[in-house]
Amino acid sequence: MSSAEMPDPASDRATWHNPDPDDATLARLRTICLPLPEAVETGGVGSPSFKVRDKIFAMRHPLRLPDGDRPSVWCKGRPGVQAVLTQGAPERFAVPPYVGHRGWIAVFLDGDVDWEELADLIEESYRMTAPKRLVARLDAAPLSTTKSPSRRS
Repeated sequence: MSSAEMPDPASDRATWHNPDPDDATLARLRTICLPLPEAVETGGVGSPSFKVRDKIFAMRHPLRLPDGDRPSVWCKGRPGVQAVLTQGAPERFAVPPYVGHRGWIAVFLDGDVDWEELADLIEESYRMTAPKRLVARLDAAPLSTTKSPSRRS
């Protein structure tokens, strides 16, 4: 492949850091994150980041790998969850740089995504980040149409 035919990696990164608001993956992430109490979408670290009370609980971010960037969403995980997921399915999960040592998990978005599992991981990350009062509101809320009864504990 000649250099004229090669994709420009800088343009790929530009797309990630300036996501198309009509992006289908981003739309699905918004349906998971934004219904959570007081969740907001911001720019900054992720593209975008999802926050509650100015604290990030999930962010879409490219994971830089030797083979090239892979689209992913990063979220917090309870102790032990990161190791179980990344060792059990390394094609779907990874330890992200900068925050991985704190238990964050990168979930790849370019393969066969289990959106229900991803929603569970993001909700757990939200629960670890949000104040107790907001978690109580989440627990008291009626089940939404996007959540099955089996997802509630």
